[in-house]
Amino acid sequence: MKKVAVIVAGGSGSRMNTALPKQFLLIKGKPILYYTLATFLEAYNDLTIILVLPEEFISAGQEIIDTFFDYKRIQITTGGSTRFHSVQNGLKLVKEESIVFIHDGVRCLLSTDLIKECYEAAIEFGSAIPVTDSKDSVRIITEDGNEPIDRTSVKLVQTPQTFHSKIILPAFKIDYKDKFTDEATVVEAFGLKVHLIEGEENNIKITKPLDITIAEQILNKSLD
Repeated sequence: MKKVAVIVAGGSGSRMNTALPKQFLLIKGKPILYYTLATFLEAYNDLTIILVLPEEFISAGQEIIDTFFDYKRIQITTGGSTRFHSVQNGLKLVKEESIVFIHDGVRCLLSTDLIKECYEAAIEFGSAIPVTDSKDSVRIITEDGNEPIDRTSVKLVQTPQTFHSKIILPAFKIDYKDKFTDEATVVEAFGLKVHLIEGEENNIKITKPLDITIAEQILNKSLD
């Protein structure tokens, strides 16, 4: 089946304290976004990418594509005011029945194995949401203060969140709500359950300066 990755890279550099959005910061001499795109293109020869970028940084994204990749496999579109609207813009370019991966552009350390596992699970179950166990103790804020939660029942959600197009395209036609923090919550609001699969510890989201250092160390080990 056709494979499409909607890679959302609409974030700013606010938590990095940089004017340049974090997806364009360099790790080992290449933009963070390079590693994300390269892994998806490597996973499947017939996979195409829809790259969602802030309008003012489309030229920067195009430069990365022109420098490193086959432009025929990557389309660019502009992001929206929220993640929901950015994903919605990307999904408008999905024209055929497909398995659709929706991925954070700054999760640049995922593996091709995870992409393939998401694909196979989405073929079987209609969706695949990678998650990892919580290593920390967890507490929830209540009206009376706070209380602990059994951390074995808590999962930390990653991307690529992967769906059959027959599920994700109609789901994103519903009205936006503040509770939509990811694609799984949108699909659930549409009335469908989602299927969880095991994620990867290295599939971290680059948000703060320390994450850059961690990513460099992980990449160095992968090249050893």
